[in-house]
Amino acid sequence: MNVLAYLIPVSLMLGAVGLIGFLYTLRSRQYEDPDGDSRRILDESWDDRPKP
Repeated sequence: MNVLAYLIPVSLMLGAVGLIGFLYTLRSRQYEDPDGDSRRILDESWDDRPKP
């Protein structure tokens, strides 16, 4: 039972770190263009191959 005294605060702290990370990604607007990557991958102007 003494292990619960360590595990509960650690799990709450990890949950808070995850929540802070998620809120950071929301504020940095990483979820604004979900369709953009799927369209850019098919566009030839974004091709990473060197041109001959």
